Parts: sequence; C-alpha cells; structure tokens
Amino acid sequence: MAKNLTVRLDEQLAADTEALARAEGNSLNETVKQALRESVERRRSDPAFRARLRDIIEADRELLERLAK
Repeated sequence: MAKNLTVRLDEQLAADTEALARAEGNSLNETVKQALRESVERRRSDPAFRARLRDIIEADRELLERLAK
C-alpha cells in the first residue's frame, strides 16, 4: 500500500530536484522516491547508524516492558 507524504522544500532544493528529474527523464515523484531509497540503503550499510538503531530498539523495549507491568 502506498503512503502519501507532503514534503516542503526550499526553493533551491525544489529547483535542483526538478532539474534532476527532467535531466534523467523521470517524474519528480520518482526522483524523490529514488533519492529516499538510496539514502535508506546508505544508512543501512553504515555501522554507526545501525548501532544507533540498536540503542533505540533497546530503549523502546525497556519502555514497553515497563508499560506492560
């Protein structure tokens, strides 16, 4: 299922993104989705980011366990 998002970009980033989409022959929507996919993949392979995720998961687990008591 697709999720709709609203993103506010400053004028320069919006113009750059539109130019990139035109240059690559893609829609603005597809260009933004591709940029997000690439960003997620970069972070998934970053050990420091993965460590921060583990810390967040552990903190959330502790909170949920306290709430469940």
